[in-house]
Amino acid sequence: MWEAHRGIHVDQSELLCKEGCGYYGNPAWQGYCSKCWRKRNRSQPDQKRDTGPCPSVEGGKPLTFSKFEEKKSSEMSRRVNTMKRLFGGSRTPPKRGSEPADTQSVTSSAPQKSQPVDFTEFLKSLRKPSTQVLHRRCTAFLSSLESQRYLPVQKQSDLVQDFYQSIAGHFHSFPEEQSAPMMEHIEKLIMTRLYKWVFCPDSSDDEHRDLTLQRRIRALHWVTPQMLRVPVGEGRSEVNDHFLSAITAIIGMDAKRAPQDKLSCVFKCSQSIFTALASSNPEPANADDFLSGLIHVVLKANPPRLHSNMQYIIRFGLPHSLMAGESGYYFTNLCCAVTFIEKLNGPSLNLTPEQFEGYMQGRKPEERESPVSEPESEGLRLAKKNRELLGEIEKRQERVALGMREMEEELGKWVQSVHAQVQEIKAKAPLDVISTKS
Repeated sequence: MWEAHRGIHVDQSELLCKEGCGYYGNPAWQGYCSKCWRKRNRSQPDQKRDTGPCPSVEGGKPLTFSKFEEKKSSEMSRRVNTMKRLFGGSRTPPKRGSEPADTQSVTSSAPQKSQPVDFTEFLKSLRKPSTQVLHRRCTAFLSSLESQRYLPVQKQSDLVQDFYQSIAGHFHSFPEEQSAPMMEHIEKLIMTRLYKWVFCPDSSDDEHRDLTLQRRIRALHWVTPQMLRVPVGEGRSEVNDHFLSAITAIIGMDAKRAPQDKLSCVFKCSQSIFTALASSNPEPANADDFLSGLIHVVLKANPPRLHSNMQYIIRFGLPHSLMAGESGYYFTNLCCAVTFIEKLNGPSLNLTPEQFEGYMQGRKPEERESPVSEPESEGLRLAKKNRELLGEIEKRQERVALGMREMEEELGKWVQSVHAQVQEIKAKAPLDVISTKS
């Protein structure tokens, strides 16, 4: 029975990086975290690295990168010079004492406050003279990458990640609670400008994968929480509201531009799922419950351009946001949920292959030996419950009406009995009324 095994089981060790570094891995990186994946790929030939991390870049199209393979050595040297020009200033070696001053100018861009500033304050701070070095580097990088917007998306991703790594080095002396928000602001500044060039680019098959995934989810519209073994209670409105909030959050991800904002939508969606599970079950929700609930939300929401949004976060998001923390955990589970949906079959839902194909083709199997009970929609459950309540009320009304009739009959009999007794007494001892004269 599905009650004996709640949720879709995934060993939590499978969510971690295959390299054993302790960070979260990702199916798009073949189970590695972003750091280990980049380190592993950069030790391989350039052609293999270009076609590795994302299935959307692979596509089995080596012709896309053939011209880059012919000029491998010249391109690598040109790329090194470009990165040195962006991050290292002029080509001439700096004078002694000048580099610490430059680093101090860059790091002074971080607000010296106990609490991190918001993005608007960060933009205002870029106008200050103390932040001109950081401002110039961001502007130079944006101009350079916009002029190279026709590069393959994976090369653009490598350039952006190199830029993050270079800028992060200037904030190593700051505490984590200040450096992390600063890097998130820089990411939002960069990716908001580059969004129209790097999101779902023509050099990838993201659009095709989006349509394929959307059709797949639409074909699985019949999958219910019971089939996924989601431990939800019987038709409670508060549980439905929390799941609706999760669906709204995951759909809203497509409207965001910065990877951090898209991750925030995943975070809100996951928090709503945990709240729904806590509201419907007295037992605390575990990882299997959450994953099955997330699969249910994705199937119900069918988010627009889900594959493109996930690839965008993977390619251009900050590494620390995907490798650790709640956001990394939730996003890793989202990738697992999509992979589960793409490979979903009958045994995954405790269905026979014939039953699964029947549902996929729109036919309702006549006989089911599966332990999963026939699914009912929320409206049907409420209607059935209301009919049962109305039936009970009708029975109570009938009992009350019957009691009233019996009481009326007994009252009538009692009145007749009293009247007969009075007549009998009057017949035995008639009363003579004697009038008195005064």
